[in-house]
Amino acid sequence: MNMQFGVFLAPFHKAGENPTLALERDLELLGWLDELGYDEAWVGEHHSGGWETIASPEMFLAAAGQRTHRLRLGTGVVSLPYHHPFHVADRITLLDHLTHGRAMLGVGPGALPGDAYFLGIEPTTQRPRMDEALGVIIRLLTEEEPITYKGEWFELRDAQLQLKPLQRPTMPIAVASTISPAGMTAAGKHGIGVLSIASYSEEGLNAMPKQWAYCEEAAAEAKQPPPDRANWRVVAPFHLAESKEQAIEDIQEGLLSWNNDYFIHALGVPNRVPAKSGYELAETMMSAGGAVFGTPDDAIAHLRRLTEITGGFGCFLGLGHEWTTREKTRRSYELMARYVMPEMQDLTSWVRRSQSWTLANKESLMAGTRDAIVKAIKENPDAAASVGLGPKKEEE
Repeated sequence: MNMQFGVFLAPFHKAGENPTLALERDLELLGWLDELGYDEAWVGEHHSGGWETIASPEMFLAAAGQRTHRLRLGTGVVSLPYHHPFHVADRITLLDHLTHGRAMLGVGPGALPGDAYFLGIEPTTQRPRMDEALGVIIRLLTEEEPITYKGEWFELRDAQLQLKPLQRPTMPIAVASTISPAGMTAAGKHGIGVLSIASYSEEGLNAMPKQWAYCEEAAAEAKQPPPDRANWRVVAPFHLAESKEQAIEDIQEGLLSWNNDYFIHALGVPNRVPAKSGYELAETMMSAGGAVFGTPDDAIAHLRRLTEITGGFGCFLGLGHEWTTREKTRRSYELMARYVMPEMQDLTSWVRRSQSWTLANKESLMAGTRDAIVKAIKENPDAAASVGLGPKKEEE
């Protein structure tokens, strides 16, 4: 299974800087990934906290669709309890047409407590509401007959979309999964893909060997086809440079701020203590096994190990961040595209085989070339002399 590559863009922008320019950099990044041959980009929905400032991933991705040509564009994720399911289905269908069939629908229950609080949503209702809404959205996207449905928090009356998705039977759909089995269970039940967004934490990584089993069990119980690991996407942070020391040096200041200023100070994430230095935090994240800060060779080794731990997955999504300069960030994505992606996609084995064959046979091959040149000189000395390959004819 050839691994695909993309970005999971929350995004994370430090509060206090120009938000318009930050969004422009996000669009610029997706354009760069499109040029480099990345496969996917997933963009999140958030409404509080001051760092993750994209409120409507569909609107952002519509703009990104005008700057890209092949990159698939997904909502990563739409928080379903915040929306009427009909609106979600209608918007993602429009995005599929605007991007000429490149849209993907990623869904979740909602992550930031402030978002749910603003909307008066009780946190304990979010996961069951997501599950209920997801089933209705899939029906709206795929079924031919109008749908009537009365739930606890939304209702449909002979509802049907004006447009069907450009991709048939529908666009790729995936559900966010963290440490609990809820996301994997929902994916199996509804026959869709998975976005493992907590796989870079120690707890998330430890849970991953068991995660796919939850998906398989739920699929069997719902009488869905066995889930395909190609539809499993794993998110983890990376930054690549010419050496491990340089990679950590590049990101340590931004990484420390991301952890201390946002997750701890702004959000108050429980069971998380401030890091003393960005270098120590980077080492901790790498030792836990989820993050890779180093060289392309380090990234290749990391992905092969992650494949072994999970049993196999289809797409690696780098966690989008701005922990260093724009130039170094672009360079990191370029190193991934030039040296890591080809190794995981079997793009270089035939090139290397050709090189090895040429190396093994170069003496006999060159000997044959020399023999051919000598023969040509002997047969036509005047022509050879005219191009400097034979003795010059003495002037009379």
